[in-house]
This record gives sequence, structure tokens and C-alpha cells, in this order.
Amino acid sequence: MQLDNLSKRFGETVALDIDRFTIQSGDVLGLVGNNGAGKTTLFRVILDLLQPDSGEATIVADGVNYQSARCEDWKAFTGAYIDSGFLIEYLTPDEYFSFVAKVNCIPKDKAEDVLHRYADFMSGEILGQNKLIRNLSAGNKQKVGIVAALLHRPSLLILDEPFNFLDPSSQIAMKYMLEDYNRHTGATIVVSSHNLTHTLDICTRVALLEHGRIIRDYSKSDTDMMAEIEHYFEGNVRHENHSPTTETGTQAIAW
Repeated sequence: MQLDNLSKRFGETVALDIDRFTIQSGDVLGLVGNNGAGKTTLFRVILDLLQPDSGEATIVADGVNYQSARCEDWKAFTGAYIDSGFLIEYLTPDEYFSFVAKVNCIPKDKAEDVLHRYADFMSGEILGQNKLIRNLSAGNKQKVGIVAALLHRPSLLILDEPFNFLDPSSQIAMKYMLEDYNRHTGATIVVSSHNLTHTLDICTRVALLEHGRIIRDYSKSDTDMMAEIEHYFEGNVRHENHSPTTETGTQAIAW
């Protein structure tokens, strides 16, 4: 995927300002940054859910370039889950999966195979329960959206905060799912997350965003990646919190 001269403003606020950035085929890229860094805005622009002020996102598959805002062919090999707005909440999960399968022309037996593959992740609380999606817990809604994004075995998978709302066991299961999916399919996976530990564990690259700009692009081989990212976020805490400090320079915390 290629991002070129991509910009987006909301009033005076710069949400995106990316001159050029390439996501290689097979990358597992993590986008990290504080709230307002531009992660979700970038996903919405890539998925043609939001019109940029300038520039374009080009999705590449099998040597063919697809400008996401100019054609729809890329949708056939792209899976995404951004938030619960992607769901149809008056359906049951079974009905929703059936709908997604039909839209993507997935034979019933193949859809069932995928659902069976992720049955443990769904923990017996989603399929066959005859419960509307709107009545599911936030964590189970998250699972429905993520499994639906995987249903057609996409070669490009985009997930915004996939670890949100999941209990610790499900977060670990999610981490292994994404690693396994990338390893067996070679798919390009792009995730944003505030969970630094899981993101740094699974990603081969990490891009640090600040005010819509990619200020650092790390490779898994960068031995100082974890320390630098932690230092960045710790620096933001020190900058925003003007609490008194101890003699050693450590912030004093009022309990």
C-alpha cells in the first residue's frame, strides 16, 4: 500500500499529514500514538469512508494498483473492522455472518470452515445463541466484527483497536490469531492499538503517529524500538502532567 501526499483537516486541526509512506506486502504494521494522533482517520481514508483533502491511498494486489477512492475492486481482498458501526445489530451473529458471506460470494461450506476455525476465539458465546448483536457484550461484538473481517480470507486486513473490550485471555488469543493468519496466508495486516505490549509482539513494523504525521517508522529488527516508544509516551506524560518531582526527577504522584 502506498500513501502519497495524504492530508485531512477538521477545521484548524490537522488529522493527517503524510507525504509518502509504503506498507509492504506481508507486513504486520502497528500504528501507535495517543488519542488524536490520526490512526482512525487514516484507516477511514484508506477504506474510502472519509474523503481526504489531498492525496490518495493506493492498495496494491498481484501487481495491480487500486486507488481506493476511484474503484471498488480492492474491496474483494480487503477485510476491516473499525468499530461497531460495521455491524448490523438487529441481526444475530449467525445471520450477520451469513450476510457477509453472501456479499463476498463465499460458499456456505467455506464460511462454515472459517467460523469453525475461530470457534474457540468466540468461546461458545456467539454462534447458535439466537441473541441479537445489539444485546451482546462489547467484547463479543468486537469478536463478531473481527471474525467477519476474516471471513473471506482477505490479503489486506485492517483492524482499529482490535484488543479493545476483550478480556486478557481473548487478547492473547487475538494476538496468536493474527500471527497465525499472517504466517499462513502472507496477508498484510495493519492494526492500531493502545496496547503496546501486544502490538509490539505481533508487528514486524511499527509506525508512531503524532498530530497526523508519521514521526518514526520502526522495524522489528530495531533493538531500541521498545525503549524508544516507551520513552516517547513517558515523555508525553511528563509534559502533560506538571506535578512536582522528587529529587531523583521522578514525578511525585498524589494518591
